[in-house]
Amino acid sequence: MTVIQHQFDNAADANSPLEIVPVAGRIGAEIRGVALSGDLDDLTIAAIKQALGRHKVIFFRAQTHLDDETHEAFASRLGEPLAHPTVPVAEGSRFLLELNSREGEAASQWHTDITFLPAFPAASILRALVIPPAGGDTLWANAVTAYDGLPPALKALVHELRAVHTNAYDYATARPEASADAIRRHREVFASTVYETEHPVVHVHPVTGEKALLLGNFVKSFVGLNREDSNRVFQILQDQITKPENTVRWRWQPGDVAIWDNRATQHRAIADFGKQKRHLRRATIAGSVPVALAGGPSRPLKPEPLLEAAE
Repeated sequence: MTVIQHQFDNAADANSPLEIVPVAGRIGAEIRGVALSGDLDDLTIAAIKQALGRHKVIFFRAQTHLDDETHEAFASRLGEPLAHPTVPVAEGSRFLLELNSREGEAASQWHTDITFLPAFPAASILRALVIPPAGGDTLWANAVTAYDGLPPALKALVHELRAVHTNAYDYATARPEASADAIRRHREVFASTVYETEHPVVHVHPVTGEKALLLGNFVKSFVGLNREDSNRVFQILQDQITKPENTVRWRWQPGDVAIWDNRATQHRAIADFGKQKRHLRRATIAGSVPVALAGGPSRPLKPEPLLEAAE
């Protein structure tokens, strides 16, 4: 298969007012010389948004001046903040999610955030507080270049395919190393309310117009396929997304901030840090309901949508 090289070009935009340094060939860039805050001028905010659309995940070093209040203020400049639907916010914050790992526990499966909701998040802003001396990196994968790289036969398959996403997956099977306490927390907190949504496997990005694969570990099954066939198809597509060529790996330092386009990526924290402490906080920006190539939107399944009252 012939691939047009410019599809995978992660070069910086020569016209951007920001100092942008690409990190990997197809995804990820570091932005230098910017102190994040809610008081940034509109031109800088617009340039950050443009860089995010181009590079899918952007990194800012040494943002140690940020606290919860200024983190939330900056997030509000990027869009409408969204609290997690089941996990309580971090103490003292309005909408930040606490990611405070215990004995190596981290979200160590490839996923796109909160895809069990119909309008899953547009972006996330993750701030590092405490980082292990070694280990605890995060990987991101480009779901746009993954789609672009599919052979024509697989593109034909996924164009009409839809998948059911849920937060009520089998946590113990997905993470056999998880402690009994972690399994209990997942059941009692993360899956306290069960959500299911049917999404198109390929959706059109509402800002860039790019086509992206929408999968990750919240996928339960594909519509019209039995469990065995769903598992096989899922693994083929996931392997395409997480090919090393489509990924970037970030070595955290305290004070780092990562912002990713949740509509065009998957990510995975690497749980290789044993009992060392790893503490981050995340702000999430609300998104819109995805639209398939043929124009059909995603569809909520659980909780059952409320029917409009008869007139």
